[in-house]
Amino acid sequence: MRRLLSIALSGTALLGAVSLVGGCKVGTPSKLEKSIVVATKHHVTVGNKSEKNPIPYTADNLATGKEAFGHYCVACHGMDGQNTGVPFADRMSPPLPPLTAPEVQSYTDGQLKWVIDNGLSPSGMPASKGTLSDDEIWSIVLFLRHLPPAGSAGEPEMYSH
Repeated sequence: MRRLLSIALSGTALLGAVSLVGGCKVGTPSKLEKSIVVATKHHVTVGNKSEKNPIPYTADNLATGKEAFGHYCVACHGMDGQNTGVPFADRMSPPLPPLTAPEVQSYTDGQLKWVIDNGLSPSGMPASKGTLSDDEIWSIVLFLRHLPPAGSAGEPEMYSH
């Protein structure tokens, strides 16, 4: 009887462990989950909503933003900000949106700066505070508002070797 009870308890523990691991599998978020997360980020967790970009749109400032983006952002977002040539972009959870997507472009300039400064949890977006200057971040925000068409900038060199 003890042996039978021991086997039953071991089986239950194994089933529980398998369920726990299986229950942790990452999947694509549903439309409802996505809309809740986007709304929460836009209205609750991402700060600086009213801050304005002090860097005016000029060809030189846009080029500066493109260069800073090229040093810091292309590994995840691609040269065009639309994940072109980034082999893992569609397998991240949550999925990595193209930076031209309405969920990204509907942030204010101040919110985009906040995201670049502080990162975005639970995504893979890292914080750049201490790595990029405010002027570099603002120039990246300017570049994000004027991204080239998908695929037109080529693929990040780091993935073509």
